[in-house]
Amino acid sequence: MADLEVVEICAGAGGQVLGLELAGFKHRLAVELDQNAANTLSENLEGRRGLLPGSIVQCGDVADPEVWKPSDYQGVELLAGGVPCPPFSIAGKQLGASDERDLFAWAVEQVQFMQPKALLLENVRGLSMPRFAGYRQHVLDRLQEFGYIGEWRLLHASDYGVPQLRPRFVLVAMQEKYAPYFHWPTPQGKAPTVGETLVDLMAVNGWEGAEEWAEKANKIGPTIVGGSKKHGGADLGPTRAKKAWAELGVDALGVANHAPEPGDVFEVGPKLTCEMVARIQGWSDDWGWEFTGRKTSRYRQIGNAFPPPVARAVGEAIAKALRQEGKPRELTLDTAHDEIYRALRDHGDFMTQAQLLRAANLDLDDPELEHRLTLLGRDFEIETVRRATTTAYKLGQFKAFTGQKDHDRHKLFLQHRARIS
Repeated sequence: MADLEVVEICAGAGGQVLGLELAGFKHRLAVELDQNAANTLSENLEGRRGLLPGSIVQCGDVADPEVWKPSDYQGVELLAGGVPCPPFSIAGKQLGASDERDLFAWAVEQVQFMQPKALLLENVRGLSMPRFAGYRQHVLDRLQEFGYIGEWRLLHASDYGVPQLRPRFVLVAMQEKYAPYFHWPTPQGKAPTVGETLVDLMAVNGWEGAEEWAEKANKIGPTIVGGSKKHGGADLGPTRAKKAWAELGVDALGVANHAPEPGDVFEVGPKLTCEMVARIQGWSDDWGWEFTGRKTSRYRQIGNAFPPPVARAVGEAIAKALRQEGKPRELTLDTAHDEIYRALRDHGDFMTQAQLLRAANLDLDDPELEHRLTLLGRDFEIETVRRATTTAYKLGQFKAFTGQKDHDRHKLFLQHRARIS
């Protein structure tokens, strides 16, 4: 298995693309909705590096069969992607399966058509929260039906040399014969500070304050927020993030066109350029990766990316497992620990309140049951029957888009496409 091939969906501007390339993978296909990000991928990959001969960067809706057909890539070593985050983001409404932008469940379903040896999907920390316990367990259940063993892990970018507080929730699933050889990557030590990372870029135009500024910027940065097309120009995130950046001597109210110049004086500190933001996201100048488009587009491409060093670390772990290198481990099936979902799933029929309370180890007067059923009902149809002395519940269909031709996702996607990023 010398040549490891990957198909990547929702590829963005290439953070995961680059990381997987550095881990030894070659792309047969990279699919991205945003034209500016697709242009960046083409500029850096096609005819130069990373893609196999005859492969392409495809711009369009990844779920549109006119854009690509998953079955055409059957047997590829890896299916990877960074599917949209808003359905799970703590900063959003956390609509999950009810959000037309949700492609996580759809991506999982493609495993049965492509039969890759491994699957890698990453998303925001919000997906790891109790709100989505049933959703996560359903994903693991489906993968098990397809013959894969899946595991979730919250990874912190700062553990892999990225000078930023950027947690990412990662799903890795592998065919059963490879799964025992997969080990999550080991943290690589303390990340450099923002000052250490950017001091040379701050001084590139001769600004006298670069060294003093770097001494103040003596911590890793808060999470870079790329934002979406629904909002205005580029800045470094919400109010809390801006305050954290200010403590490091960075003006987060926008992105600069160029580095500070001699004589420049700042009330808070200099703004970061797109090149600086790329460094904070873990890009190295040595990789020669160029972002195309106007400043705001370039910032969003960079800010929404999966940091390449994290993608590389996970990619190397997957590559070793596919080559069955190292000592195999004893596997235990990962679970999301949602007792309500599990009880309804396993029972397969209506369960009374008393039965569910016992399954979840809740007291008879505990209001938590109703709350958890409400959360579960955001992602699944919950059938309810009122009886003389109690109410009974039955788990129905998963609401997420998994490829259904009659799903609301199609209409809503077309309606909001110009704002989806």
